[in-house]
Amino acid sequence: MSAKTLKTIEELAEAGLVTGADRAELDAVARRYAVAITPSMQALIDPANPLDPIAAQFVPDGRELFIRNEERADPIGDHAHSPVTGIVHRYPDRVLLKATHSCPVYCRFCFRREMVGPQGDGTLSPKELEQALAYIAAHEEIWEVILTGGDPLVLSHRRLAAIMEGLKAISHVKIVRFHSRVPVVDAGRIDQGLIEALKSAQKTVYIAIHANHPRELTPEARAAIQRLNEAGFSLLSQTVLLKGINDDVAVLKELMRAFVELRIRPYYLHHPDLAPGTGHFRLSIGEGQALVSQLRGHVSGLCQPTYVLDIPGGHGKVSIAASSILEDPEGHILTDFRGKRHVYPGF
Repeated sequence: MSAKTLKTIEELAEAGLVTGADRAELDAVARRYAVAITPSMQALIDPANPLDPIAAQFVPDGRELFIRNEERADPIGDHAHSPVTGIVHRYPDRVLLKATHSCPVYCRFCFRREMVGPQGDGTLSPKELEQALAYIAAHEEIWEVILTGGDPLVLSHRRLAAIMEGLKAISHVKIVRFHSRVPVVDAGRIDQGLIEALKSAQKTVYIAIHANHPRELTPEARAAIQRLNEAGFSLLSQTVLLKGINDDVAVLKELMRAFVELRIRPYYLHHPDLAPGTGHFRLSIGEGQALVSQLRGHVSGLCQPTYVLDIPGGHGKVSIAASSILEDPEGHILTDFRGKRHVYPGF
């Protein structure tokens, strides 16, 4: 196993993660979409298993070159709702602050894959960050700032502290949320310096931790999550429902239970977005609804994420779990988690 993050097809080949027969096609993938696999994720991959769920998330695949008609470079409409560089203002009371478009790993299903990486939209300059903070300060309806990207926790302690100091001065911002893979894929970055930087604004801080398979929650990841818990941050989960990775009730059950045991509240289960070259990860909405319905009742209510889809074009998230209630002349028809129907009287 390499002691460094793998960033090229040549490095992946040397690590035994890709074969020579695939090189030309994978070189073409890597020229278009960024590649990075941290040592901790590399260590989880079984090269002998062609269906390894960790490899499928991070190792480039020739199928990424196949672009379907419905796919789009900006599937959730970031650009259409960006009033200034680094800000996405899609909902009235909250904004995204995209401070960087770098990540510790590059997921093959990423909905911002055209924006992230060394050739992506980059990191905000001091002037751009100043303008982004000025926009937030000028809009008193903004109650929550969500740092995303890219992964904001790849920033230096100094940069994170500067952002938090800027937000500290904006009194109408009460909540600061971070969306990150770092606690899972590069757990060593969660140190005391990072924790102090995140606490410096004296705001309520939430951290949404992205993991898609229970194997990602290694002992190192669990220790990093424990450090965040002990620091007083509120933790949420984000998971993308992915064909061949976690489209299985047993896998989802194990993952959601692990989140709860780690004091991470299951939050969103995302239906995959229409990003270019990601069609092989997408299952149908009906298949996703069936999985979520099966999960209900088989695990505690604490373990139930909200199944959501981002409407293409930037129109926001909607819950897409199958409805368990239908109107009927006798009242309502309710379907339990075993699929059995029951009549509830009244309208």
